[in-house]
Amino acid sequence: MWLRGFSSVPIKEKKKWDALVIGAGHNGLIAATYLARGGLTVAVLERRHVIGGAAVTEEIIPGFKFSRCSYLQSLLRPSIVRELELVKHGLKLLKPICTSFTPCLDGRYLLLWPNDDQNYLEISKFSKRDADAYPRYESQLHKFCKFMDFILESHAPETLHGDSYLIDWLRDKLHKSVFWTRCLQHALSLGQKDMVDFMDLLLSPTSKVLNMWFESDVVKATLAADSIIGTMASIHTPGSGYVLLHHVMGETDGERNIWSHVEGGMGSVSLAISKAAKEAGVHIITNVEVSKLMIEDSGIVNGVLLTDGEQFCSSIILSNATPYKTFMELVPQNVLPDDFVRAIKNSDYRSGTTKINVAVDKLPQFKSCRLNYPEVGPQHTATIRIGSESMEQIGSACQDAWNGLSSERPVMEMTIPSSLDKTLSPPGKHVIGLFTQYTPYKPSDGSWEDPIYRESYAQRCFNLIDEYAPGFSSSVIGYDMLTPPDLEREFSLTGLCNFMLTTDIMNMGEYFSWCYGSGFTLLDATH
Repeated sequence: MWLRGFSSVPIKEKKKWDALVIGAGHNGLIAATYLARGGLTVAVLERRHVIGGAAVTEEIIPGFKFSRCSYLQSLLRPSIVRELELVKHGLKLLKPICTSFTPCLDGRYLLLWPNDDQNYLEISKFSKRDADAYPRYESQLHKFCKFMDFILESHAPETLHGDSYLIDWLRDKLHKSVFWTRCLQHALSLGQKDMVDFMDLLLSPTSKVLNMWFESDVVKATLAADSIIGTMASIHTPGSGYVLLHHVMGETDGERNIWSHVEGGMGSVSLAISKAAKEAGVHIITNVEVSKLMIEDSGIVNGVLLTDGEQFCSSIILSNATPYKTFMELVPQNVLPDDFVRAIKNSDYRSGTTKINVAVDKLPQFKSCRLNYPEVGPQHTATIRIGSESMEQIGSACQDAWNGLSSERPVMEMTIPSSLDKTLSPPGKHVIGLFTQYTPYKPSDGSWEDPIYRESYAQRCFNLIDEYAPGFSSSVIGYDMLTPPDLEREFSLTGLCNFMLTTDIMNMGEYFSWCYGSGFTLLDATH
């Protein structure tokens, strides 16, 4: 969904704003909308010709519209959907019939539904014990999600810097007291055992968590795939257990762990938010790139300088760029504290993700799962796990990347949005998203700038799919591949960061607040 025509001469001639937002990603647009609703004049400055950041729909191959980066929606906070009236502005979520589909080369498959009875039957094919354990596993994660809901919906307490007025000091103390009191109340409601289990989940490797719950490798690998999405982490990496919880925290229409497609692609999320923003009075200007923040000797921010030399003035600046892009490239040197700069420089931004958007002339037919449906079956609407039959497969794919090589047998999350949304492709044809891992930013055996190297990786992915769905490669009409350097260059995703749609702007923005009295805040659009 190409969104043009936001800029105009009268808007660009206005150089003084109450607030400026750098980047028209979904987080930046949401922040701008709330500020405008609060009575401020707000402008959003977007480098690209299209708004949305990673939540964008683009017609790369004629007739085929792709959610080019982010591809599913679940973590957009319900309060934001409600308060910004995004449904009224055109947001339409399409829930899958099934939630997860793992085909196996031995002829079996695991198809998970949003239904306990059907899941029991499916998991029983692999382990009766696991079928009994799965409802308890989900129940515990949902219980922990209530704690996380509180964290996500709260304004995290900040540390005051420099001299503060008494009223500010008292307000800060009150806010912190309220936050920690409520935090303690949630902890007490969990109880000692659940709180210990919660901390264990946050800090443990995924392999430890799942080995405690399940015995079937297919069941464990299916669940484990969620824990490494968008990272260079292994299932054996401490802390990867948190990502399991992260993928259950989201919801669609009040249902947990439902990752929905969006009618019109992920750009429709950004379009709906932009309509709410414009209704609130926000001005969105595309094709303008910020080169640096203008900061006085006193440390006060007073605006931004564009690459073409133009200046926009404001005492409030919010950045929708990554922490590295913002603090290392947009903020002038020798302004930030040395320890802060070291922390930003030494943050690990690596992600082993390459996104491949594929146009095909027919649906893939999985030889292990031939259900009696004329064309689109429930398995096609699910998140499809390719190369995730065992924990060992996932671990080996990660080890390849740690050795500097693109995975010999990549782990892939396949989605087919056109199975539910007929607006994305011509009749009878489909768009497919492949979220593939692991691909190092700088592979040791080649370069992503080499067309032959790029093609070999794409064919490796297609050939692997052929093992599960014969004939997939021959159905490919064309594809668009975004490696880590491509995503950094095209979308300014440092490193690169994960881009499944998240929206925790109020918390992450405050967590990264630069409290020099500058009025500058970072909106973290990554996850």
